[in-house]
Amino acid sequence: MSTQFIDGLAVEIDGQGPDLVCIHGLGGSSNTWTPLFPALAGHRVVRIDLPGSARSAALAGGPGSLDIDAMVDAVAQACQRLDITRAVFLGHSMGTIVCQHLAARQPGLVSRLALFGPLVCPPDAARPNVQARADKAAAGGAAAMQEIADAVVQGATARHARETQPLAVALVRESLMRQDPLGYARSCEALARAQSAVLENIAVPVLLVTGDEDGVAPPAAVQAMASRLRDARMVVLPQCGHWTPLECAMQCQALLRDFLPAP
Repeated sequence: MSTQFIDGLAVEIDGQGPDLVCIHGLGGSSNTWTPLFPALAGHRVVRIDLPGSARSAALAGGPGSLDIDAMVDAVAQACQRLDITRAVFLGHSMGTIVCQHLAARQPGLVSRLALFGPLVCPPDAARPNVQARADKAAAGGAAAMQEIADAVVQGATARHARETQPLAVALVRESLMRQDPLGYARSCEALARAQSAVLENIAVPVLLVTGDEDGVAPPAAVQAMASRLRDARMVVLPQCGHWTPLECAMQCQALLRDFLPAP
C-alpha cells in the first residue's frame, strides 16, 4: 500500500491490475472500503479522500466554496495524475453522486459503477436538514461532530447492526468524529445543493445496492433511479441501513465478485 497526496487529496493505492477507484460518502474516508477488500483482489485499488474529508485538504474559500462539480474535478485530476484512463468506480452515498456525474461527464473513463446507498441528489425536503447539519458543524466544532456522529449512528444504521456489529458501528462513529468540522460543513453544503446527473446518458453497467432500512437511499428511490439508467441491477439487503459496506460487508463482497469483470 502507498499513500500519495495529489493536489491536496489523500489517495491510497493498493494492489496491481485493472484500475478500480473508490469514492466515499459524507463523513466517510478511504476506510469505508476496507471491509470490501477481499472482493477487490487482482485490481489496483485507488481510494480517494474527497476534498475537505478525512486527510484531504479543504478547498480554499468560505461557506458554499465546495460543490459536487469541484469534487468531480478533483477525482478526475487525481485519475489523470495516476494515468488512469479506464476504471471501475465504487461509490457510497454522496460519493455515488460524484461517480454518476463523472460517468456522465467523462464516459470514456468509467467502465462500470457499483454504487452503495445510492442517491441521485437529496430530495428537496431533506436539503434544509443537510444545511442545518453544516451550520451545526461549522459553529460547534469537535463537540458538534460528536453529536452529529451519534445522530448518524442512530438514524442511518440498521438496528441489527447496532445490536450485533459493534465494530461496524464504532467505525461509522469514528469516521464522522475524525472529520474536520469545517471540511465536513462544506461537504454538507455541497450535498445540500447537489443536483442529479443526466442518468440517461450513463451507458455502462451499474450495480445499485441499498438496505431495507436505508432512510437516505430508500428502496423506492433507488428503484426510481434504476429506471433512469440503461443497464442497472438493483439489490436490497435485509436488515441493513445506509452504511452498506460496513453493515453488510460479506453480502457486498459477494455482489462485487459477481459484478466485477475478471481481472
